[in-house]
Amino acid sequence: MSQPPSSSSSAFSPNTALSPLDGRYAARLAALRPIMSEHGYMHRRVQVEVAWFIALSDAGFAEFPQLSAPARSHLLGLVAHFSEADTQAIKAIEKTTNHDVKAVEYWIKSKFAGQPELERAAEFVHFACTSEDINNTSHALQLRDGRAQVLLPALDAIVERLRALAQQFAAVPMLSRTHGQTASPTTVGKELANVVARLDAARSRIAGVAILGKMNGAVGNYNAHLSAWPDFDWEAFARRVVESAEPEGLGLTFQPYSIQIEPHDYMAELFDAVARTNTILIDLARDIWGYISLGYFKQKLKDGEIGSSTMPHKVNPIDFENAEGNLGLANALLRHLSDKLPISRWQRDLTDSTVLRNIGVALGYSVLAYSSLMTGLAKLELNEPALAADLDASWEVLAEPIQTVMRRHGVAGAYEKLKEVTRGQSVTREALHALIHSLDIPQDDKKRLLDMTPASYIGKAAELARRI
Repeated sequence: MSQPPSSSSSAFSPNTALSPLDGRYAARLAALRPIMSEHGYMHRRVQVEVAWFIALSDAGFAEFPQLSAPARSHLLGLVAHFSEADTQAIKAIEKTTNHDVKAVEYWIKSKFAGQPELERAAEFVHFACTSEDINNTSHALQLRDGRAQVLLPALDAIVERLRALAQQFAAVPMLSRTHGQTASPTTVGKELANVVARLDAARSRIAGVAILGKMNGAVGNYNAHLSAWPDFDWEAFARRVVESAEPEGLGLTFQPYSIQIEPHDYMAELFDAVARTNTILIDLARDIWGYISLGYFKQKLKDGEIGSSTMPHKVNPIDFENAEGNLGLANALLRHLSDKLPISRWQRDLTDSTVLRNIGVALGYSVLAYSSLMTGLAKLELNEPALAADLDASWEVLAEPIQTVMRRHGVAGAYEKLKEVTRGQSVTREALHALIHSLDIPQDDKKRLLDMTPASYIGKAAELARRI
């Protein structure tokens, strides 16, 4: 039997990518790629090395005089103008060193050529650092920027769209379903407001996680640093580098205690917060999928789109389905990251290194899902006649207010009487009105119950929705 031709020599393209994040969905993740990719990682490694080098020149050591303005400008330019070609140059060096951080060090030193001031100070590049001093702060910068520039804006767009819909449909009544059965009515806006309130809290948890960095040497004790300058306050120096504002600092939060690696507890906290947010969004996607199925929402048609290869009438809720699937993938990765990363054998093992390279994948599936949700939410059109028809066919939901008013006035067995009339039965307006007319309750309350319809029995739903 003949074998299919080998594609092992095929050039990389979106069509040959193993991950759909860099294949089918590449365009939708363009904003995340410069931050969370290998290129983004290398860029931030250069940033950390440069920040440490400049700070050393400002420390007052006789052996390393303070850098001149042109030298600083040259160094900061390496960061500001770092390109994919620069990443490729570092990767080429790595082929010889077989060590990625050492390759960054050699690349920076190569950029000192023709600059006597920098050439004289070249041995202070990566001075007293372990690779993890560079890596942990680089990952921290990636996470800080990915959160601020991509993840939170994408989430905020969903929240604001839901907030607008909640207020737009604040007073549109809708039949509730608890356990899948008809229940006390709500409004469309109030159900969306519930999600907004949850997401507001979830967003604050994501935004509130402090992004930490450490610069304390091979096992966290400044051993090498103190061997060179034993009377210098290296901890205070490291704190300044980590916490000072960019471009000459890193703008992170200082981590004072670590082994060789930063403990990654903040990462676990952040990934757990994102995963919890994603769980709320899975709940939303499934509910809207269900409301589309019930006919409560219709979806705007787009010219040329096809819902089924054989059933031309179909307009499938694919955006919510795609969102649900990708949120599940994101959470599987996020939970592994948060479970694994805080664990390291003794002072260091390497199992975190390869796992950390997948942070962008986990966040990528989250951002991809947020994009799908926004697309789906933009297509939604409320089908108010369907909502009204469902309510009008569900007069049994008024058994709750009737028996509650009966209880107020001391009518014995109120719940049991309504249960006998309504449970598991098709209840009509006429049957309920006949029961109300027979009640020995004040006339004002009787009139209020007679005026009530399933569509008007919404409590404070509209007010709560508008308040969001």
